[in-house]
Amino acid sequence: MKTVNVDYIAKAKKLSDEDRDRVLSRMGGKLPKRLQKEKLTVEEAIAIQLELEDEQLQEWRVNMAVLQEKAAKAKLKAEEKAAKANKLKAETVKVLPKAKVSKSKAAKPVVAKVSPATKPAPAIKPVAEVKTSVKPTLVTNPVASK
Repeated sequence: MKTVNVDYIAKAKKLSDEDRDRVLSRMGGKLPKRLQKEKLTVEEAIAIQLELEDEQLQEWRVNMAVLQEKAAKAKLKAEEKAAKANKLKAETVKVLPKAKVSKSKAAKPVVAKVSPATKPAPAIKPVAEVKTSVKPTLVTNPVASK
């Protein structure tokens, strides 16, 4: 576990009661247990916590600087790629020769082939009810009536 730095003890003593509570609420790991077992005073625990937070802040700043540098390189690379593509496109347009049109035969206009548009499925029509003219009749068994 960390030892107490004199500078951070001075900072801990200058904190208001509300700020002390906030720092104590952020403590994690073994530090709260050491405070609870009275191996540390409140000022020492706050000083250690402040020092840990400062170290974490420095690490975070280094990591963010690395990420921002990577993002800047990626952006620069994307811009260079886009510029190269635009330059290649411009060169391609300049190299293409113009079509010659003879006076005797007119050139056919170029028509772009367009894929057929998807047609919606035809609507399903309901089946008409079948009307019958047959009326139900009662059939009796001729054998049973005898």
